[in-house]
Amino acid sequence: MFKATMIAGAGGFLGTCLRFLSDSLGGAICHLSFPLGTFMANMVGCLVIGVLYGYLDKTGRLSHTQNLLWITGFCGGLTTFSSFSDDMISLLERGDSGMFVFYMACTLVFGIAMVALGAACIRRPAAAAATTSKSNS
Repeated sequence: MFKATMIAGAGGFLGTCLRFLSDSLGGAICHLSFPLGTFMANMVGCLVIGVLYGYLDKTGRLSHTQNLLWITGFCGGLTTFSSFSDDMISLLERGDSGMFVFYMACTLVFGIAMVALGAACIRRPAAAAATTSKSNS
């Protein structure tokens, strides 16, 4: 249990550091009320989870250690549903209902798209290789 906790914690440390950098970069790039840093962190996390799920689907394996490090730890430290929710409440409290709806829709649509893209990036080469090997036979 201690080893698993340390592995997840190491991934969480990396994800949290990237999350902090994402917030800093997002604030420097976007001067609107749109919380770009949180959005970017969540989209990168969705892409990483998609890649890992694609890898699991392609190979049929993802070790418990890899799962702890990358999905539980890294993505857990990086993606921030609680920060997303806080951003949403802040937008409502400021009366920015248009940005509230826009941010919610972007996060939902692009989050799902990033998971699908990550999985497709891993699955596609395997499907292409299988098709190529069949046509060469």
